[in-house]
Amino acid sequence: MGKLQQHFPSMRTTSMSLTEGLVAHCHRSEPDPGHDSGTVLFTDVEYENVASQILASHGSMPLWVFAYGSLLWKPAQPGLEWRIATAKGWHRSFCLEMRRWRGSPDFPGLMMALRTGGSCSGIAVRLPDVDRRNHLVKFLRREIGGPRGLESLRSIDVAFGDRISKALCFYADPSEATDQAERSEIEVARVLAGACGHIGSGAEYLLKTVQALEGLGIHDAHLWRLQELVAAEISDGLTANN
Repeated sequence: MGKLQQHFPSMRTTSMSLTEGLVAHCHRSEPDPGHDSGTVLFTDVEYENVASQILASHGSMPLWVFAYGSLLWKPAQPGLEWRIATAKGWHRSFCLEMRRWRGSPDFPGLMMALRTGGSCSGIAVRLPDVDRRNHLVKFLRREIGGPRGLESLRSIDVAFGDRISKALCFYADPSEATDQAERSEIEVARVLAGACGHIGSGAEYLLKTVQALEGLGIHDAHLWRLQELVAAEISDGLTANN
């Protein structure tokens, strides 16, 4: 158990193939294309209502949020209690196409979500019992923009220590990926090595996630292979351009 911080000083990155230097070559200045036309966004009142509905269905039990991607290294609220946790029956998948944030309309990127099958380790973050609704609203604002994102919010079982608890998980079995086959690691690596949006690149997203996991003592074999493949893709591109 610990307090969730913005940085993980114990990260072990010396053996990673993907480096800050390689990631820097992926960065380019991209304008923010804004939301797609027709996108429905929550109002302040709707965020409050969604939070109230979740809390009403959850009851008085401790409220946990399962972090498996960017929430590990860019938490919605640093300083919260957390525990290493495993979600059995779920695995990380780069299955969400992004034309904004870390992708562009001309070169869409990929974001991680959880899909069924396998096992995934991350951290369970506990929301304080005091003022839980406002804390939950902060997570909702960070993770979802409107009804479409809400469709991918799940309550899943996570295990930590000798107990199993329910935890909220954003983008678990997202509807956008339901009918899509899993991309191969080589396909994903090619996208991540080339995609960049107005907040950064896909390679940076992968690098920070693997660093955070390794710093927590969690080794994700799939993401480790991906960082090797992305490093090779970037290096090959640099060689071809010289």
